[in-house]
Amino acid sequence: MEPGLSIESGSAIRVAVLPVGGPIPPPRLREYAALVARHARVDLASLRTYYAEHQKSPFQHQPWETGCLRLKFVLGGCVPSPWEDFQSSRKVLAVIGICHLPSSPDLDRVAADFIDAARSYPSALANRCFAFCPTDAQLSGKKRDDIIMFPPSDQQSLELHMLTMIQDLAASLLMEFEKWVLRAESTGTILKTPLDSQSSLGSEEVIKAKKRRLGRAQKIIGDYCLLAGSPVDANAHYTTAIELTRLTGDVFWHAGALEGSVCALVVDRMGQSDPVLEDEVKYRYYTIIQLYRRATLQDNAQRVSPVSFELEAALKLARYLCRQELAKEVSDLLMGAADGAKALIDASDRLILYIEIARLFGTLGYKRKAAFFSRQVAQLYLQQDNAYAAMSAMQVLTMTTNAYHVQSRKTMKMNHDLSKEPRAGNTDSGKVHAQSIVSLFESQWSTLQMVVLREILMSSIRAADPLSSWSAAARLLRSFYPLITPAGQSGLASSLANSADKLPTGTRCADPCLPFIRLHSFPLHPSQRDIVKRNPHKKEWWTGAGPSGPFIYTPFSKAGASGTSKQEVSWIVGEPVQVMVELANPCSFDLVVESIYLSVHSGNFDAFPVSVSLPPNTSKLVLLSGIPTKVGQISIPGCIVHCFGVITEHLFKEVDCLLLGAAQGLVLSDPFRCCGSSKFKSVNFPSISVVPPLPLLVANVVGGDGSILLYEGEIRDVLITLTNAGTMPVEEANVALLGKNQDSVISIAHSTWKSALPIKPGGEVTFAVTLRAWHLSSADLETDGGRSPANSRRIAREGINPLLDIHYAGRSSVLLASLENGDVSLPPGRRLVVPLNICVVQGMRLVRARLLSMEIPARFTETHLKPVSGKDINLLKIDPYKGSWGLRLLELELFNPTDVVFDVDVTVHLDDADVDQEVISEGDAACHKTRIDRDYSARVLIPLENFKLPVLDASFFVKESSSDEPLGSRAAAVAERNAKAELNASINNLISKIKVKWHSGRNSSGELNIKDAIQAALQASIMDILLPDPLTFSFKLAKNGTVINDDSSKDSGSVLRCKDPISAHEMTHMEVQIRNNTKEIIQMNLSISCKDVAGENCFDENSATVLWAGVLSDIHLEVPPLQELIHPFCMYFLVPGDYSLQAASVIIDATDVLRARAKAESPDEPILCRGSPFHIRVVGTA
Repeated sequence: MEPGLSIESGSAIRVAVLPVGGPIPPPRLREYAALVARHARVDLASLRTYYAEHQKSPFQHQPWETGCLRLKFVLGGCVPSPWEDFQSSRKVLAVIGICHLPSSPDLDRVAADFIDAARSYPSALANRCFAFCPTDAQLSGKKRDDIIMFPPSDQQSLELHMLTMIQDLAASLLMEFEKWVLRAESTGTILKTPLDSQSSLGSEEVIKAKKRRLGRAQKIIGDYCLLAGSPVDANAHYTTAIELTRLTGDVFWHAGALEGSVCALVVDRMGQSDPVLEDEVKYRYYTIIQLYRRATLQDNAQRVSPVSFELEAALKLARYLCRQELAKEVSDLLMGAADGAKALIDASDRLILYIEIARLFGTLGYKRKAAFFSRQVAQLYLQQDNAYAAMSAMQVLTMTTNAYHVQSRKTMKMNHDLSKEPRAGNTDSGKVHAQSIVSLFESQWSTLQMVVLREILMSSIRAADPLSSWSAAARLLRSFYPLITPAGQSGLASSLANSADKLPTGTRCADPCLPFIRLHSFPLHPSQRDIVKRNPHKKEWWTGAGPSGPFIYTPFSKAGASGTSKQEVSWIVGEPVQVMVELANPCSFDLVVESIYLSVHSGNFDAFPVSVSLPPNTSKLVLLSGIPTKVGQISIPGCIVHCFGVITEHLFKEVDCLLLGAAQGLVLSDPFRCCGSSKFKSVNFPSISVVPPLPLLVANVVGGDGSILLYEGEIRDVLITLTNAGTMPVEEANVALLGKNQDSVISIAHSTWKSALPIKPGGEVTFAVTLRAWHLSSADLETDGGRSPANSRRIAREGINPLLDIHYAGRSSVLLASLENGDVSLPPGRRLVVPLNICVVQGMRLVRARLLSMEIPARFTETHLKPVSGKDINLLKIDPYKGSWGLRLLELELFNPTDVVFDVDVTVHLDDADVDQEVISEGDAACHKTRIDRDYSARVLIPLENFKLPVLDASFFVKESSSDEPLGSRAAAVAERNAKAELNASINNLISKIKVKWHSGRNSSGELNIKDAIQAALQASIMDILLPDPLTFSFKLAKNGTVINDDSSKDSGSVLRCKDPISAHEMTHMEVQIRNNTKEIIQMNLSISCKDVAGENCFDENSATVLWAGVLSDIHLEVPPLQELIHPFCMYFLVPGDYSLQAASVIIDATDVLRARAKAESPDEPILCRGSPFHIRVVGTA
């Protein structure tokens, strides 16, 4: 059998193309052979120049205008066929020698070699020897008729020269055909086949042979007419041959003549689509097949069987009918031919038969049947013990891998070509159509697929092709590891290692092996901060342009945005980035990945390789990093892996398809689930763009990046250092606040960092942020209650701390100038979020606050004689530490539960001035600052007389209106609301004036939150504390009846002081000041009393120790609203000692306001007002 036969093969002239002379380089030989093979069709019209008719041509119907000669060039020649007399197209009718003269300078030797080579083809009717690339000496030498030289020239000239030589050769062949046909018609010829040579020489056979000779001669003449390009003449001779062979019972030659007639019919109507012609061809070929089968049955005893001709006829008809509409009929023909392969004796014939069947099934689209017969071809090749056969088997099996879906990625031809569709360009990486999954992974084929890959592996090893064997072992191990035993897996690993040892270092293979790699996530690199698009038309360029947080994806983005477009990620030139991938080794041996790095084909990314070791049946997360080098888009389809000595590319999309198929039950196993990894989750690959280099600010809290430990109310300056770690200067920046507890940031030193701009690469700026610790809630105190004081420092709670939101950008001035001239956009800016990790712990603690009432007479010092009510009235401030009659004090008990020492100050704000109050701890009565050690407490006493309002107004007393009119009700409601509002404002003002401040160490200071405690302590008596007495009294000295003025700026008059004693036995002029604190006139009866240290009345008539001049009792006075009245008197002390003066008055016709202030129970109850006792020291005279 011969490969590549068709119905038209009978019209092709076989020409042997032989290399002669010295060795020809393979590229040159392919070039020369292609130059010859390009002229396989020669028109008859082009032969008239070279054709010479010596006598009348036997081809009477030669189509000179439309006909052609068909040449079939066989490179390297072929073995002469024993069936040449039966089919003339099997003869080698011409020989062409090809010589490369640079390697064969001796022309005589070339001519001799060509003659020797042509002797192997005695049937050749014409010979030509073409010599290429001759030297100038060879061209200028004696012209030779036996060698045709092709001088060096351009390709077009060479083709024209070759066309001329082929036309000359074709004309010579045509003239030889004419001679042969004329000689055969006149003298006849003896034609035999291998069937005839095996027949006996009996008399009957001799007689039968003489009768058959004429029919066989007509058949051969028809063959030559067909070779000469005259199908009409050929058909006439074939018709005669058919009749003669049928009459003589020459079945085999009858079939040959009938097959020749079909060939002449098809060649004559070449290019025409005629259903009638097709039906005629089918009818005749089915007859031919039957005739060949009869001839086979008749000669089944012969050693040479003609069954190959029957099979060739079936293949020719199948090739003629090979199209989708007639697929069933063609398939039946091919399967019938396949059944006849058992009758073929020669293995090479079976090989050719299976090749042709596989080709036709492949042309028909029956990939699996084509693959099946290709495997039969491979099996026949593998039966031969040589490397070339193994190589052929490997190549044939490689062609079947596409049908079995185990093809190499290099030869993959699918709609979703993974090598041409990178992972980053896939907008829906996690969704793969189920049909594509089925086509990629079919578990029911697993056994057959394994067999195919194993055969490829065996053939590639025998063919000494280490790269192919590595590829086959890698595909086998990667695709079918669940079906391979641990020993088999180890054997494949050894095969991979052995193949890699035979390959050069750095060899790449298109087919990945292990491990399995899938994209896990895009972790935020420490140097990768938010990229903010800049709006050149806004001064605050970051508003509305950047992301809201330091994350690639935020769930608070606009609805539907993520479904219609891919997430965008910006990387900066020169700054490292990271991508996290997951590696899985589902096999039973240790896997060592020599290097793995990201695969980027855009050329603007430098990836950093890492090495990984994976134990059996384990998975591992690996961070792969790199640095963008140029501006542009980046696509990362997968990873480059150096494992088992070969470099391969692992695509993320392949593993995504595999995992999706595993989730749908379409593939054997999920390699990641086998290794104990989590459930498959598709990761959307973002669109990555690289922007120009940007500045990079790195924030550092001076003193450590941990939590800033603050006690409640503490105020502290925290230093923030910003360092430019980028390659571009920071030209502009903005610092703002974000997050909760923003009021805890008192101030930011904006001027400090603004003055440092621009911050050059490597430069830094340090600025202060003043913080004030907030006050812990009851829930926070309960949470920290179980911790010891040492462990409560603790850790800053997430989500409650303020953040410094810093937006900064690089060179804006240069690019802004270019923006005015063209549409050049600004490079993006950056955003840095600096969390102020404040950990607030409980410091100085207010245990309780309570209201105290003192009724013990008081002593005074100069420091306590201050104005206490109004700017124009001097009242006595009572000493709070010795007590005084009718005095109200606020006691604050403080406790230090921490392990540090606190210095406490209490300040009271009066009339926009700070008045320091003494803080007296137990046992210490003279210290302005109190140091409270650990586990110690202190008490603070604050006199509340200083906080009284200057005027007693009726608006503070809410009265029920007796009016029934709606207008009066509304007025009362408005008045009530106003009164309450004014009262609440007064209460808050009182509480805000009291400050308890503390200091600890050098820089730690704060303020204690006492608002709630004071408000709770004063809740019941707030009216008594805030509202002033209707009348207030004070005493002053007078000399000769006039008030003595003092130069002191603190006192408006000469107030009597205890350090200025009064001498006994001298007349002392004094006066009492009475102030009306209401807005109404008050009428009263004033009385002045004096008592000694025993509390006895010094004005008693029976035992008086003090003499007086003036009225001291039942003094009727009328004091105008908000005015003062002075009543003078004189006193003469008889006995030295300590005395107390006190003024009291009974108000006549008290108003409702006064009765409400005095909390009178009945309207007839007298209203008495008394002043505080005033101490006087009297000394004796010498």
